[in-house]
Amino acid sequence: QVRLVESGGGLVQAGDSLRLSCTAAMLTRGTYAMGWSRQAPGKERELVAAISDGGSLYVSDSVKGRFTISRDRAKNTVFLQMNSLKPEDTAIYYCAGKRGLHSTYVRDYIYWGQGTQVTVSS
Repeated sequence: QVRLVESGGGLVQAGDSLRLSCTAAMLTRGTYAMGWSRQAPGKERELVAAISDGGSLYVSDSVKGRFTISRDRAKNTVFLQMNSLKPEDTAIYYCAGKRGLHSTYVRDYIYWGQGTQVTVSS
């Protein structure tokens, strides 16, 4: 069974940066897309960014220009570099995975990490 383990969340001030990491374990043969979603209290889970095995990627308009997704295929690890953080970025960030190409829909991802809290104070 695929397991995703996130790290890197925390409490920061507005304007600061954080980098989230997610390592996938027990992947079987095939290609996988990995991504990051977030869920703030009282809101639906939102896909923030995703990247396919071949490098094609998606970044939500809400974070474009501030967040960057990247991937180390050899280490089965995906990163989310978050710059110029805002209080509205406060949420639990979840690593997500799926077979094949990335999707822009949260519902298409079937592997999930346990989540890491990101809190941005004003």
